[in-house]
Amino acid sequence: MDEEYDVIVLGTGLKECILSGLLSVDGLKVLHMDRNDYYGGESTSLNLNQLWKRFRGEDKPPETLGSSRDYNVDMIPKFMMANGALVRVLIHTDVTKYLNFKAVDGSFVYNKGKIHKVPANDVEALKSPLMGLFEKRRARKFFIYVQDYDENDPKSHEGLDLNKVTARELISKYGLDDNTVDFIGHALALHQDDSYLGEPAMDFVKRMKLYAESLARFQGGSPYIYPLYGLGELPQAFARLSAVYGGTYMLSKPECKVEFENGKAFGVTSEGETAKCKKVVCDPSYLPDKVKKIGKVARAICIMSHPIPSTHDSHSVQVILPQKQLGRKSDMYLFCCSYSHNVAPKGKYIAFVLTEAETDNPQVELKAGTDLLGPIDEIFFDTYDRYEPTNQNDGDNCFISASYDATTHFETTVQDVIAMYSKITGKTLDLSVDLSAASAAEE
Repeated sequence: MDEEYDVIVLGTGLKECILSGLLSVDGLKVLHMDRNDYYGGESTSLNLNQLWKRFRGEDKPPETLGSSRDYNVDMIPKFMMANGALVRVLIHTDVTKYLNFKAVDGSFVYNKGKIHKVPANDVEALKSPLMGLFEKRRARKFFIYVQDYDENDPKSHEGLDLNKVTARELISKYGLDDNTVDFIGHALALHQDDSYLGEPAMDFVKRMKLYAESLARFQGGSPYIYPLYGLGELPQAFARLSAVYGGTYMLSKPECKVEFENGKAFGVTSEGETAKCKKVVCDPSYLPDKVKKIGKVARAICIMSHPIPSTHDSHSVQVILPQKQLGRKSDMYLFCCSYSHNVAPKGKYIAFVLTEAETDNPQVELKAGTDLLGPIDEIFFDTYDRYEPTNQNDGDNCFISASYDATTHFETTVQDVIAMYSKITGKTLDLSVDLSAASAAEE
């Protein structure tokens, strides 16, 4: 271990593994360590016995739930947008050869007490029960504008400069009502709050286009994909990738103490040995004095014997509950996956309810979501704190990821990774890849 590395990465969470893979592919010499004896850190995947041990303090789940090893319960469950940045990163690093994806069945939104399919294009807008007749026509016109919009073709802009016009102004041009804006902004464009309305509309339109293009990719019921056996496969796939490029992975390394000289990190010590490096990349738990708490996530983890009601019997599904519908400051997310993605035994479904916590009582706070699930076999409630870095990268050579948020899709996570990559390398990550490279495995 007494060698010198370009980068030492601490923690095998999703963000750290993706960065380790990207840096290895770039030709940097990477050492990747974790104090735990398993991959994934906060974003690990648990079998049934591990789940029981973590939340009930014992590892004897009821036999009626089936075999422990048939469960792969992701602690940070997130679907991937089929054409999104994470899939581009996976193709860019060629890690797709170690993974098998399957399309996610459904994408839904909660509106006025009911669950509805998210309409993603002009045709679906006309059929959607979310809107009345006249609103449907207005929404259809708006969807056509977004579908036809091409940054490089001024004819498609209809005289609007989306880098100047705000999302609110664009929406008012089409006369859409607040109810429609609510599900478009939160369930299609995946904004977490309404601040986007006052910002330039370009990002909003691009997000809507990404959703529609991802949806068209597999002709399925949603724009999302998910690995068979769950997200626990990702860190291991990146570990294999890193090894191909000469990177080194070490689990069960106690302490992992970052060493500083004149305020700059120069290495990491574990078990009396110090590995030297130019830069340290880690999750917040490895450098607690360089992060601040910015919130916490409340979550419920449920085991069920049926799909979420009103989701057309979808075996895998995301339901977004926009904040306004619940009188909250933040959206709530339902995530469900099942034996069809090999994360539970046949006939069993794993559902999550997640939100940014606004109280100290997750059980009460998540009730709006858990009430939609129908009968539940087992349920676990917990909260975890969210941190973000407060350090100056150029001052201390430390690059710390932010904690995972409550969203059940990868868009925010991968933006953090891309920003960190640029800070570490001084380069912009080129994500112009051939998306069809991932299709063979996903069919």
